[in-house]
Amino acid sequence: MTKEKKKVLRKQERSTEEIVSGVKAGIRSDLAQAITLVESNAARHFSKSQDILGQLMPDTGKSVRIGISGVPGAGKSTFIEAFGLFLCNQGKKVAVLAVDPSSSRTGGSILGDKTRMEQLARHPQAFIRPSPSSGTLGGVHRKTRESILLCEAAGFDVILVETVGVGQSEAIVRDMVDFFLLLVLTGAGDELQGMKKGIMELVDAILVNKADGENAAKAKKTAEEYRQILHFLQPATEGWETKAFTCSALYENGIDQTWETINEFLETTIASGEFDKRRNEQKKTWLYTSVKSQLEMMFFQNDEVKKQLPELEKEIQVDRISVSAAVNQLMEIYKKGQ
Repeated sequence: MTKEKKKVLRKQERSTEEIVSGVKAGIRSDLAQAITLVESNAARHFSKSQDILGQLMPDTGKSVRIGISGVPGAGKSTFIEAFGLFLCNQGKKVAVLAVDPSSSRTGGSILGDKTRMEQLARHPQAFIRPSPSSGTLGGVHRKTRESILLCEAAGFDVILVETVGVGQSEAIVRDMVDFFLLLVLTGAGDELQGMKKGIMELVDAILVNKADGENAAKAKKTAEEYRQILHFLQPATEGWETKAFTCSALYENGIDQTWETINEFLETTIASGEFDKRRNEQKKTWLYTSVKSQLEMMFFQNDEVKKQLPELEKEIQVDRISVSAAVNQLMEIYKKGQ
C-alpha cells in the first residue's frame, strides 16, 4: 500500500466519538469500521478499538449468542441463511460473524460468505461480517469476542458465529456463545468414526440437515442414532438434555423447531442460573486468553527479539543450539528491554 493511499484511508477513519455514536445508532459503516479496528494488529488501532469498546460496554450483553459448526458439506451457509431470514421475519436483528479458513502459509482467505448468503446479506435486518481466521485454532478469529460485543451495541438481537469444520478446537466457540449447534449429515455410524467425542460433549443440539426427498427417512434414522449416543454422554450444559432432530435448510423445514429449541434452552438456563454462570465463566476465560495474546504480541514486536530471532532460527536448524536454549536467550533479551 502506498503512502498516499494510507493517508487517504486515515482521513476516512472517523473519530472515536463518531464511531461510538454511529454504532449505537445502528449505522453499518460505523459498525464495520469498529470491527476493522478490533481486528487490526496496529498499535494505534488497538488503542482506539479498546476506547470504543469501553464506551459501548453498557450497551452489550443483551443478545442471544449462537455458535454453529458442522462437518464439510453439511450445508452451514444454507442453514444460516434460512435461519437468519426466519429470525429477521420474526422481527429480530441478526448479525452473522462468519469466519473463513485462512492459508497457514500466506494468510489468504476466500471471504465468500456474503456471496453464499445473498438473500440474507441484502436483508435490512441482517449484518454479515466475514473475517479470516488467520490461522487461529478452530477457525475462530481471535477478535470474534469483541466483534460480538460491537454487534450487540449496534442493537442486534441474535449473533450467529459460524466456525470452520469440526474438531476439539471448537471448544473455543463454546467459550463465547450461549448455545452451540452442530450440523451433520445422514449416516451417523460412518460419520462418528471420524468425529471426536469432545465435540459431541460441547454442543447443545445436533441438527441432521438435508432431511428432504429420498434422504428424509435416513435423516430421521440418523437423528435417532444421535439421540441414543447422546444418552450416554455428559451434556454440554448442566440441566439441559442435548437435542437431536432433523431439518432441511433448503426447504426451510425444521427451522422453526430450531428457534423453539433455543428459546426452551434459554428459559431453562436463565431460570436455573446456568446462563449467567456460563457468561461469567466465559469472561474469565476471555481475560486469560487476552493476557496471553497481548504478551505474545508484545514479545514478537520487541525490536531486539525481531533482530535475534532469525539468527537463532539458523542456529537451531544446524543444531548449534537447542530450542530450549534459544527460548531462554530470547526471553532474556525481551526482559532486558522492559
